[in-house]
Amino acid sequence: MKKVIAIVAAIAIVALIAFRLSSNHKKINAKQNVSTDIGFVSVDVAEVKSIKLENELSLVGYLDPFREVNVAAEAQGSITMLNAELGQQVSQGSILALIDNRQKLLAHKTAQISVKKLEKDLARYKSLYQGGSATEQQLDEVQNSYDNAVIQEQQAAKQLADATVKSPISGIITKKFVEKGSFVNVGSSVATVIDIAQLKIKLNVSESNIYLLKLGDVATITTDILPAASFRGKVSYISPKGDEAHSYQVELLIPNNGASKLKAGTFVNVKFDLPAKAESLCIPRTALQGSDKDAMVYVAHDGIASLRKISVRGANNKYLEVLSGLKAGEKVVVSGQLNLTNGKAIKINK
Repeated sequence: MKKVIAIVAAIAIVALIAFRLSSNHKKINAKQNVSTDIGFVSVDVAEVKSIKLENELSLVGYLDPFREVNVAAEAQGSITMLNAELGQQVSQGSILALIDNRQKLLAHKTAQISVKKLEKDLARYKSLYQGGSATEQQLDEVQNSYDNAVIQEQQAAKQLADATVKSPISGIITKKFVEKGSFVNVGSSVATVIDIAQLKIKLNVSESNIYLLKLGDVATITTDILPAASFRGKVSYISPKGDEAHSYQVELLIPNNGASKLKAGTFVNVKFDLPAKAESLCIPRTALQGSDKDAMVYVAHDGIASLRKISVRGANNKYLEVLSGLKAGEKVVVSGQLNLTNGKAIKINK
């Protein structure tokens, strides 16, 4: 009897637990299944129409010096004079450093003395030869000695000149590698000089855009660092070969002698104003669903949004040119697509 009562009690407890779990599950589902469908979606639309597009190409590039030269020593020895400081403005031909040249100076003077002596000897032997007192062989030997002496004097002069380190361009010193008293070898770096009177803008242009550009094209240059200033640049180089990503290097030259000085290394915005295209059927880019290659739009008609596949191509940053799938006068949804599905009821915002 006791066993029967215990079994009945256990069954009752299990049944009670099952009932409670089932009741809680229904309550949770009831909360989750609250309907959020308000019957329509508010959207903005734009009319499909033919327009004449102002064609522009906007790119981002960076500034490089027009010229940058790493000035190196052409002689070996200790620096006896240094005229190079960071930020210093130098002119083409300015002396940046002198390398110990005492031995080179003596060698050059010795060579000059030798040339002068042999020059006199040559003149005397020419007179003797004309008078029959010297042979042609003797004259040739003196001539050869003189010619060799001239060559040695020129070499000594070159070695002496190499001891003077000059700037090959006008510009600003941005790096200094030595100090007075430093020992340098041939090829040792002394300083770096950059010319920023003009700047080069380097761009990487895609294959689809490179054929829109040509040498001499003018672009408007702006930078976030100087928002109130704008500059004009001209295309000076277009690479005839693209890289593995089908990107082509383009360079522009921009004067840098105005009130707002630009610095090399700055990122800039480059906008090309290209010739306008003929009128074509267009839609705003904001209407596009998917990508240019798999384009779809929601078309608004009689309070319903219908998803339609179309064919487009890029026109500019604001519009897409419609190749097929839409007609002039139809309306496409340009905002509110996030909540849309094909065939959904819509309300067009006024």
